[in-house]
Amino acid sequence: MAMQRQKSEFDQKTLDIRRVARTMAGGRRFSFRVTIALGDRKGGVGVGTAKGLDVAASIEKAIQQAKKNITKINTYNGTIPHTVSRKFRSARVLLKPAKPGTGIIAGGAVRVICELAGIKNVTGKIQGRSSNKINVSEATVAALRSLKLRRQKGPAAPVQAVSASEATPLQ
Repeated sequence: MAMQRQKSEFDQKTLDIRRVARTMAGGRRFSFRVTIALGDRKGGVGVGTAKGLDVAASIEKAIQQAKKNITKINTYNGTIPHTVSRKFRSARVLLKPAKPGTGIIAGGAVRVICELAGIKNVTGKIQGRSSNKINVSEATVAALRSLKLRRQKGPAAPVQAVSASEATPLQ
């Protein structure tokens, strides 16, 4: 009987598949490097990169790596709470919050990671010298990881006025 695969709670997208080679005495040995983004569309996202002798093996390794790297993202009304910029190696990513209905305005790995994280409205820009998908994806995850939630605005603490004669002098 064939084993049935169970449905994962994570959605996955392949960011990059490359054939890489190392030179040995008898010639070149080829392997495959795969980068996968994984997310639950509820604020959890992770990126994994792995190598293997064939594509299927490297995809499985990359999925396991991405599951280990999943982090929770702070979102605010379907967007990010504030503008953030992060750098990873030579890739720099700038993310800005957007109004509802805007959608995801970003390219490449930034768009994929924001979709998998469940962010619905954001504007992103890949800056810097690198368009390497691995570096861009790591910079995007680092930017999302660094988000802080806005403080809730509530009633301020009451302030009592003190006259100069009642105040105690500083020593």
